[in-house]
Amino acid sequence: MRTIVRGKNLEVPERVRQYAERKFARLERVLDDRSDAIVELSNEAHRSADDAHIVDVTLVIDGRTLRSRAAGASYQAALDVVVDKVERQAIDYKEKPRIRARPQQEKEILRSIADGTSDGSREPQIVKTKRFAIEPMFEEDAVTAMEELGHDFYVFVNAENERVCVLYRRRDGDYGLIEPAVGGDYTPSRKGSGARSSR
Repeated sequence: MRTIVRGKNLEVPERVRQYAERKFARLERVLDDRSDAIVELSNEAHRSADDAHIVDVTLVIDGRTLRSRAAGASYQAALDVVVDKVERQAIDYKEKPRIRARPQQEKEILRSIADGTSDGSREPQIVKTKRFAIEPMFEEDAVTAMEELGHDFYVFVNAENERVCVLYRRRDGDYGLIEPAVGGDYTPSRKGSGARSSR
């Protein structure tokens, strides 16, 4: 497996690069030499010191793309978390039978990810449907669950009003909450409040 480590608007220190390559080497027991991990490091100064170091991973397996993200007090701490997430994703992926992409498709996907471009010629399609059980929880618990999964959004039933809600991460690092209302019922937004404590 090949690991590509790069910085987003920063120079990656050699010790961090070596640490990332060493951590991702453990995935070789799960993946073959046709798999690539693109590891992008960034720093978000507006976050607290405990989660200002961000690691985004794009894992290409058999031409398919898996993504994961983690934040930590250092890049090494974030790498420890994200490698665990990526390893679970890779194991889950490998356990499910899939149709292998052609080598040429795989190269094109890797090229577009590596240089940050996409051809944009294909119209996006719904390619996967997930069904899962959800239980009522408070907003702060939903934030915790979303962070643990490393996702940018999280669907849950609000324990306060028993409505299905969508929690999402905003570009500024805060959170947004979508509360669907059937029949045009309107609920004023809570500007600037973020995900509040409900208990």
